[in-house]
Amino acid sequence: MNPHLQADPDPTRWVAIRGSGIAGSRHRKAAIKLLMSTVGITAGQPGSGLLNFIATRTIKAGLRNANGRFLAWSWKEDPSALAALAQVQEMSPHLRAARASMPMEFDDTENFANPHLGVGEKLVMESSAHARMPFVSYTWDLSTHLITLHAVCADRERFLLFVDALDELARTLRWVEDLRVDENNVMRLPEA
Repeated sequence: MNPHLQADPDPTRWVAIRGSGIAGSRHRKAAIKLLMSTVGITAGQPGSGLLNFIATRTIKAGLRNANGRFLAWSWKEDPSALAALAQVQEMSPHLRAARASMPMEFDDTENFANPHLGVGEKLVMESSAHARMPFVSYTWDLSTHLITLHAVCADRERFLLFVDALDELARTLRWVEDLRVDENNVMRLPEA
C-alpha cells in the first residue's frame, strides 16, 4: 500500500468530499466553490467562467486521483459555510523557497500539537490583504514531506466558532506509511 493521508473526522460535523458520484454532490459543489475562492477566482471577472471550469475539473480530478495525497471535507450543516482540504507535498527546495517568501503576516503562527505528526504550526487569519475569506491553516514539516490542512470560511461572523472543530479534525490527521510483511518479516508497529 502506498503512503497516504488519513483522518477521522466527526461524521456529525463533516462530510467527506469525493471527486465524483451523486452522493454528497451538494457538499462537493459548495466545497469546491469555497476552495476556489482561495485562489482568487471571482464570478464575473474576465475569464472567470473558463477559470472556474478548469479549477473545478482540477480539484475533482485531484480528489479522484489523489493516491492518498488529498482529503477534503465540507461542513455538514451548512456546506457553503466551511470547507477543508488536507494535502501532502514532497518537500523540495522550490517548496521551501515558496514557504520562506510568504508575506510577513503569515509568520504569526502558533504551535499546534498532533499526536501522529508531532508539533506543527497553526495560523488563524480572520482578515488579510492576501485572502478574501477568513481561513485557518495547519502545517507540519516532516523534513521529507509537508502536510497541510487548510480551511476556508465564507461566514466571517461564525468563523471563530468553527476553529475548535477544525482543531479536532487537525489532530486526527496522519501520514500512514504501511509496510507489507514479506519474507523479510519487516513490520511497522502502531505508535505508542
